[in-house]
Amino acid sequence: MLFRPFCFILGLLLLASPGLAQQPARDFFGAVDHPTTGASMPVGSYAKGCIAGAVQLPEDGPGWQAMRPSRDRRWGTPELVEYIAALARSSAQDGWPGILVGDMGQPRGGPMKSGHASHQVGLDVDIWLQPMPDHTLSATERENLSAISVLKQGTRDVDPTRFGEAERLLIYRAAQLPGVARIFVAPGIKKSLCATKWRDPGFLSRIRPWYGHDDHIHVRLACPAGATDCVDQDPVPSGDGCGAELDYWFTEAPYQPSPPSQPLTLADLPKACQSVLNAR
Repeated sequence: MLFRPFCFILGLLLLASPGLAQQPARDFFGAVDHPTTGASMPVGSYAKGCIAGAVQLPEDGPGWQAMRPSRDRRWGTPELVEYIAALARSSAQDGWPGILVGDMGQPRGGPMKSGHASHQVGLDVDIWLQPMPDHTLSATERENLSAISVLKQGTRDVDPTRFGEAERLLIYRAAQLPGVARIFVAPGIKKSLCATKWRDPGFLSRIRPWYGHDDHIHVRLACPAGATDCVDQDPVPSGDGCGAELDYWFTEAPYQPSPPSQPLTLADLPKACQSVLNAR
């Protein structure tokens, strides 16, 4: 294990040089290639935390294949790994041929060098909106195939040739499984779901419009029972989110540039994350 000595030495350096705690935390968490031992324990919040005792999703399973293995982002809580397996089983009932799994989290969670502000506590996973191919993908295919936007080019509305009943049912299945706190999708996807008549529309409140989710869904689980150091988000607002709240995402207001933010440092994370990082 190449990075076990690294973690121990890092701990000594942090004690001797408090200034290291001000360096980007993504550099430290991104350098570790294995989880801590012991029970799974998400620490902190989805965008400011870490995870002890993460487990790795296999590259292939019944009804799923994992993408971008070189990123080493197939780690999460046992609940997240079971969720993925359960979604593969559930979506198969509607004829979905299998799911393509994008990023979960790093071996010890924490901030990533690219791609996500969240995915830090092992409770987030990206599921592509393309069905799994009918063959086992090669290593090259897993690295080079791209998720495809389901929106009409130049608009915020879905393209019905890329997003239809099968994709809506996949999201319905994803939202109905136990433990789901939110599913982030492009506003046009939410709009399509709102325009569909559902026997049980209660799941719509968990479907939240957000930037950049036009080729995948981002599933976020609630903190597991007993995870006392894990910080849940506030409950979703009441209602289905299909009215004025959704209309807002079809104005220009949400897309105005934000001031640049500074990368998180170790000092920004819960104190327990330094112990998670330094564990052998």
